[in-house]
Amino acid sequence: MHNSNAVSLITFFIFHFSFLISHFNMSPLHPIMLAGTGSDVGKSVVATALCRIFLQDGYHPAPFKAQNMALNSFATPEGLEIGRAQAVQAEAAGLPCHTDMNPLLLKPQSDHTSQVVLNGRPIGNRSAYDFFHHSSSTSHLSSLHSQLRTEVCAAFDRLAAKYNPIVMEGAGSISEINLRDHDLVNMPMARHANADVILVADIDRGGVFASVYGSIALQEEEDRRRIKGIIINKFRGDLRLFDEGRRMLEDICKVPVLGVIPYYKNIYIEGEDSVALEKRAQDSQALREKVVVAVVMLQHLSNYTDFDALERDPRVHLFYTNNISDIKRADIIILPGTKSTLDDLYELRRNGCAQAIIAAHREGASVLGICGGYQMMGMEVCDPHHVEGNIERLPGLGLLPVTTTMSGEKRTRQVSFTLHSSTTHPLTGYEIHMGCSQPFGDAKTKPFARLDDGTDDGYRVSDRCMGTYIHGVLDNAAVVDLLLAPFADRFGREHAAFDYQAFKQQQYDRLADHVRQHLDMERLYGIMK
Repeated sequence: MHNSNAVSLITFFIFHFSFLISHFNMSPLHPIMLAGTGSDVGKSVVATALCRIFLQDGYHPAPFKAQNMALNSFATPEGLEIGRAQAVQAEAAGLPCHTDMNPLLLKPQSDHTSQVVLNGRPIGNRSAYDFFHHSSSTSHLSSLHSQLRTEVCAAFDRLAAKYNPIVMEGAGSISEINLRDHDLVNMPMARHANADVILVADIDRGGVFASVYGSIALQEEEDRRRIKGIIINKFRGDLRLFDEGRRMLEDICKVPVLGVIPYYKNIYIEGEDSVALEKRAQDSQALREKVVVAVVMLQHLSNYTDFDALERDPRVHLFYTNNISDIKRADIIILPGTKSTLDDLYELRRNGCAQAIIAAHREGASVLGICGGYQMMGMEVCDPHHVEGNIERLPGLGLLPVTTTMSGEKRTRQVSFTLHSSTTHPLTGYEIHMGCSQPFGDAKTKPFARLDDGTDDGYRVSDRCMGTYIHGVLDNAAVVDLLLAPFADRFGREHAAFDYQAFKQQQYDRLADHVRQHLDMERLYGIMK
C-alpha cells in the first residue's frame, strides 16, 4: 500500500471513529411528546422546530405520531403512505421519512367514514363511531383496535432503537376523557414510550388558563405526573404582559411554563390541515405584473401543499376559491387532488365551477390538473365497481382526451421524471392515487412526463392545458417555469427560478431560531435527561 493511501485510510477511520465516539457520548434523552389542549394549537410546528433544534445540537432525532387524521399525505421512499406533517418533521430532522414515523393514518372519505392506512397500506374503511366508540364486546372491532395498538407501539420501538430523541406528537386534545379507552396517540402512547409530555396551548384563541388547567386536571394521576412542562403558543404583543400570567399558571398547575412563543407571519412551514385555506383566498387585487393562479377549492381537497412552492414564487399571486367570477379572472386555474374525485366532480358541475373553468380556458386561461384534478379534466370518470361510492360514471370537463376508471388498488410511490420536451436533470415527485387514465377513443398519447421506469404520466394538450398524477410536481422549478412560460411578458428576466428546496431548509432554520429564542432549552434538556 502506498504511504499516501495508508495515511488517507487512517485519517478516514480516525474521523469516523471520533464522530461515533462523540455521537454515542451524548447523553441519551427521554422521548418527548408534544400534547395539545386542542386541535390546531401548533403541536406539529413545535415538533418540527424541536426536530431541527436537536439536529443542530448534534443529536439524531426522529418524529413520531402514532395516529394521524389528514388528507394531506406523502409517499415514503419505499412507496408507502404517511401523514404530511411527519414527512415535514423528518425533513427538518435531516431524515428520509418512514412509515414508522406515522404507522396509522386515517384519511376522511366523508363526514362519517375514513380510509384506514396501516404501516403505509390501506386496510379498509371504518366509520368514526366504530373506530372511536365501539363496545369491547364487539369482538371483531375490539380485535382490530388491539392489533392497531400493537402495531403503533411496535413502530415506536423500532424507531426508538435507531434514533434519539424521539419527538412525539399527540392528536387533538389530551382531555377527551370519553375517548380515553380507545386512545392510541396521546397519553397511552406516552406511557408506552415513557415520554416526558409537554402541553402546548394556543393563547390566540382565548381561554388559555382554563384549557391548560382543565387539560391537566382531567388526567389520571399517573398521566398527570408525566406532564413536565407547558408551552404557550401563538402569543401576540409584548411578552412582558404575560409575565404575571405565567407565574399564575405555574402556581395553579404546578407545572413549569417552558416558554411563551410569539405568533409569527414570516416563517413558512408546510401545513397538514386545510383549515386555513379559506383564509388564503384572494384578499387583494393581484399586482398587474403577477400571474394570477386560482386553485379550485374542492370539498375533499387533498395534498394542498402541492402549491406551497408556487405560492412563494415572486412571479405569482395564488389563492384558493370556488367563486365563479374569481375563476374567470385567473390566468392559470389548477384543479388539485381530491379524496373523492366523483363527488367533487359532481359538485363542480352543480355549483357552476366546471362551466366557469371551461369558459376561462376558452378565453385563454391555462388549466392544470393534479391527480384527481387530472382525472376530472378528462372526458369521463368511471367507477363501475363503486370504489368511491354509488356514482358509476360522470362526464369530465372535456379538456383532456382521457378516460379514467377507478380501481380498488392504490398506487403510492416516489417518482423521478422528465418533462415531455425537457433535457434537464430528472425531477422528483410522488404518486398517491386510485384509478387509471388512458387516452379516450382514438386519441393519441401525448404524455405530460416520462417516468424513470420508462412509463408515461399524464396528458399534455399544450402548455396551457395539461394534467398529471404527480404530487409535488410544482416543487420543481422546471415545471413552474413551463406553467408560467405563456405569461413571461408579465415579468422581467431578473426573476430567477425559485429554489423551493433551499427555501424550505432556510425556513426550518428560521423556525428553530424562533422557538429556541423563546423556549428554555436548558430546562427542557434537563427534563429529558
